Amino acid sequence: MISFIRIQTQEEIKMLAELSSEIWHEFFPCILKEEQIVYMVQKFQSIGALQEQIQSGYQYYIIAYQGEKAGYFGVCPQTDDSLFLSKLYVKKEFRGNGIARIAFKKILEIARNERKKFVWLTVNKYNTQAIKVYQHFGMQNIRSEVTEIGEGFVMDDYVFSLQIK
Repeated sequence: MISFIRIQTQEEIKMLAELSSEIWHEFFPCILKEEQIVYMVQKFQSIGALQEQIQSGYQYYIIAYQGEKAGYFGVCPQTDDSLFLSKLYVKKEFRGNGIARIAFKKILEIARNERKKFVWLTVNKYNTQAIKVYQHFGMQNIRSEVTEIGEGFVMDDYVFSLQIK
């Protein structure tokens, strides 16, 4: 049984910040240096950062699998006809259970409810596991980009997109 908990309260934001830190420190050491992981978690997934994002229109959801926090995702409707998929992460011990696929269906449902025609995201060029998943979901690589994020760090990403039918 998979359910989605939309993050709204201060307590839920705190729970999400803790979950995201746990997942990022488990997953990203094979791609990023520890200093960059710490910086990015603080910049993008801290309580304060999450509060600001939610106030500016982001929607975050914790993914619960059989009553346990298995992962999370965040989306942000754009002013054009697209929905930005900012985050989609599943904890290591829950991967392989179809959770990402079901979460992606929920993301597409949100996009349709927002009357969006495209879902797009950025993914680290070296995150081959996620790239395979997004391609399996029908997303296509439309370009690459390097974004400076401060403290001398960059995000070296592909941009993937999917037209909603």
